[in-house]
Amino acid sequence: MRQAILATLLLSAAGVATAQTKPAISVETLKTVTQTLASDAYEGRAPTTPGEDKTVAYIVERFKAAGLKPGNKGSWFQDVPMVEITATDVQPMTFTGGATPLSLAYRTDMVAGTYRVTPGIAVKDSEVVFVGYGITAPEKGWDDYAGVDVRGKTVVILVNDADWQVQGREGPFEGRAMTWYGRWPYKFENAAKHGAAAAIIVHQTEPAAYPWAVVQSSWTGPQLELDEAGDHMDQSQVIGWIQQASAQALFRSAGKDLDALTRAAQAKGFRAVPLGVKMSTGFANTIRRQASKNVIGVLPGTTAPGETVLYSGHWDHLGRCDAVDGDDICNGAADNATGIAGLVALAEAQGKAGPAKRSIAFLAVTAEESGLLGSRYYAEHPVFPLGRTVGGVNMDVLNVVGPVKDFVLTGAGKSEIEDLAKPLVAAQGRTISPEANPERGSYYRSDHFSFAKLGVPMLSGGSGQDQVEGGVAAGHAAREDYVANRYHKPSDEYDPNWNWGGAIQDLNVYYALGRKLADDTGLWPNWYPTAEFRAIRDQSRAKTK
Repeated sequence: MRQAILATLLLSAAGVATAQTKPAISVETLKTVTQTLASDAYEGRAPTTPGEDKTVAYIVERFKAAGLKPGNKGSWFQDVPMVEITATDVQPMTFTGGATPLSLAYRTDMVAGTYRVTPGIAVKDSEVVFVGYGITAPEKGWDDYAGVDVRGKTVVILVNDADWQVQGREGPFEGRAMTWYGRWPYKFENAAKHGAAAAIIVHQTEPAAYPWAVVQSSWTGPQLELDEAGDHMDQSQVIGWIQQASAQALFRSAGKDLDALTRAAQAKGFRAVPLGVKMSTGFANTIRRQASKNVIGVLPGTTAPGETVLYSGHWDHLGRCDAVDGDDICNGAADNATGIAGLVALAEAQGKAGPAKRSIAFLAVTAEESGLLGSRYYAEHPVFPLGRTVGGVNMDVLNVVGPVKDFVLTGAGKSEIEDLAKPLVAAQGRTISPEANPERGSYYRSDHFSFAKLGVPMLSGGSGQDQVEGGVAAGHAAREDYVANRYHKPSDEYDPNWNWGGAIQDLNVYYALGRKLADDTGLWPNWYPTAEFRAIRDQSRAKTK
């Protein structure tokens, strides 16, 4: 039965491109919106700054011009309560009790902060324990905290999953493909559940998916968290990262071999190892509470306006950051001014096509760079009920290097919405390629994940690396160059020479998919039975029937 249903979906999806006249996606809109939002006048679009005020006002202006209506009960905005914590006077992270006392300098050797909303943090002489990958996964029979009490202690944790070096997908944690257990938010969350006073991740460029410079720019300066009851006092006092070389020096001082212990931690049954040293650090916190904003526009449906198809993208970036050659504005042109430009261009195209049967909502969310906070807040406080949200598309960094021959489904194998996208890709003469770097955990690093966790299937996918001009080699080189030289750096700036051909390819897929979901009122894509989000989707849908 399921195969027959999917076959019907595939055939109907394949016909959507010819069943209607599709307005053209405006390249001029993509250029103008990206150049505007990435200009120095917007100061890197950090939430709760004057740059935010300019950003959200501009998005509203463009949404209005596209023919959208305010999406939140007559308002364009959803307030997202934020607390900004800025660590000041950060003391060196010192380790004593080993063969050689160590003092790690802030920013160069380590970064440290806190989720706790408190004027100051002081951790003194906290025993240090190596907990491998810091994973507790009962369904896999895996517990790196088994047999050890880390309450009040400092845990040192490896980044990614235990099987990230496996080239295929075989392994307890899906092999090369990172799972939620490999992401840093999970590791800090799990350490806090076990009562750790401090949680420190060892940085390695390949399994982290970015160099130390990204950690340095992202984890210093003002840090945002949702402003919630309890002031996050259930979290560890200190969270942070240390350079791999610093970690190796720490383990040598403790008479241990980090490489050997890393290999041991990759096997089921690993037991945490006390290092016999103690950690101390501290800092003051400057605290500021202020709401940021999600921007919501809607094209109301005609016959089923209470059912919603969602397009999303994050408008924020890092604001002022570490200066490079005198430039201290992280403009975030690709990440994610391009995504918001795509959101506006899709709003224009859907508006020109006229209302669909279901409503189509356009959500520009805040604070993605701070841990998906804006989308998380929306998902937990939805304007459009999640049980009546059909599905949609999230956009985070469009292709600006040119047309490609392939399309990559991020986190493939999870939902039926992928089956709807595949024939749309095929209609362009493109093929579906596997993720080139599944170890980077891209599925858990953008705003679609906030919706997925609460059951809504959202497409996360876009251009692969097989460029029409230059093939896979050129595409791979362009991707790696971006990660190494522009990602989360001041050099992520608008370039008038960008080639928008690949972005147009992808946006045409997103347009057709959204229109199909909005016009076929019998269509409710679900997660595959093996997906971790299936149960919550079934529950939320059941409540609406």
